[in-house]
Amino acid sequence: MKTYRMGLAALALLTAAGAYAQNEGKKELIQKLLQLQRPGIESMARGLAEQPAANAMQNSRLILAQMPADKRETAGRAAEAEIKKYLDEAVPLVRDKAVQIAPSAIGPMLEEKFSEEELRQIITWIESPLNRKYQSLGGEMQSALGKKLVADMRPLIEPRVKALETSLQKALNIVPRPAAPAPAKGTN
Repeated sequence: MKTYRMGLAALALLTAAGAYAQNEGKKELIQKLLQLQRPGIESMARGLAEQPAANAMQNSRLILAQMPADKRETAGRAAEAEIKKYLDEAVPLVRDKAVQIAPSAIGPMLEEKFSEEELRQIITWIESPLNRKYQSLGGEMQSALGKKLVADMRPLIEPRVKALETSLQKALNIVPRPAAPAPAKGTN
């Protein structure tokens, strides 16, 4: 009976050691996958940090449009400098934090949802020449889609944008600037 109990205890230890080793192998694969995904994580973080700056820039432009022309350029440069200062500070902070917390935020999901073999397959795909080739076309594909979308949608969207601008001017009690006079014909 004593040998039987020792055998069960040894079997339990071996099983636990095997599960631990398997879990460690999975954790290593997850770390590798997170490292491969680091550019995407950094890009997402950069986008989050840049969004308030983009909003601030847009709001600054609205305010600058209402300023006297002689003050507009100086104020615009000052606003751009402040936004750049924010970006220079915020982007690295958010990027570094995203990289730091990715293992605890994403790792458990990957561990729960994927087997060790599936993680290997994902890593193999990410590292494959075919994936790299496909990813290298990302900018071109996005640009082609954007150009086609803008060309197709411009006639439908421009009137709406003009109507929005007019509505905002009314809502904000902004007096529109008079249009610049067209140059006289025959003067060059």
